[in-house]
Amino acid sequence: MLYLVGLGLGDAKDITVKGLEAVRRCRRVYLEAYTSVLTVGKEALEEFYGKELILADREMVEQEADSILKEADVYDVAFLVVGDPFGATTHSDLVLRAVKLGIPYQIIHNASIMNAVGCCGLQLYNFGEAVSIVFWTNTWKPESFFDKIKKNRQNGMHTLCLLGKQQLPEFLSYHLPGKKIYEPPRYMSVNQAAEQLLAIIQNRRLQGEEPEITENTICVGLARVGAPDQKIASGTLYQMSTVELGGPLHSLIVTGTMHPLELEMLKLFSVDSSSSESNALQRTT
Repeated sequence: MLYLVGLGLGDAKDITVKGLEAVRRCRRVYLEAYTSVLTVGKEALEEFYGKELILADREMVEQEADSILKEADVYDVAFLVVGDPFGATTHSDLVLRAVKLGIPYQIIHNASIMNAVGCCGLQLYNFGEAVSIVFWTNTWKPESFFDKIKKNRQNGMHTLCLLGKQQLPEFLSYHLPGKKIYEPPRYMSVNQAAEQLLAIIQNRRLQGEEPEITENTICVGLARVGAPDQKIASGTLYQMSTVELGGPLHSLIVTGTMHPLELEMLKLFSVDSSSSESNALQRTT
């Protein structure tokens, strides 16, 4: 059996009882190590699970999946994913490969940012399509995510923006035989994402457009959701460009039409209770 096990959002103890029982049955246990990050290290997981973990980087999962699935039809193998197993499409590919090889599989779900984002008080059924905001470079500044946010907002929907991780080829530090060694990745912060959105707004105005999203659009910044030091901040998009929420992982929400209950909840996390944000919040009612 191949088990795809969600680890949840925070530390080692966020795994479900069902997931932990599966992990302890397995002969090999892989830890997916590129789409997200836990607040604890591999060693803490190994101590709690009582199992040695094999780190599975993007190269292994996408190009060497057969090594993960090797003999999974004979004994149990687990593939651990931060959040929920289907938070990334790569893991669907792993399931399809297992099916083609005649290997049975079981999915053990857990919390992910896609549902835990409700901790800020915005109601999940009011969210539209989620988007990813990637790091810009000097020669590559895509704006396609902005148009999806715009469409959501026109429909009165909130947008969850998943913030990028940068580990590009230029961050390659050196080679070992048959292995690429990368510098530690950079994770985008809420203020970096807000700065890119503000730059797009200025570009659109230069093109004669008045964007659906402005500096005064109410947004929510979230950091390390599910961890003991979780942080949430609500304010205007401009305020999000100056807020500091600490280490990764960060997410940004661009709000749509808000219910009065949602407005009340966001006031709990206001970065500035003075007139500017209060007036902006009032204008959304």
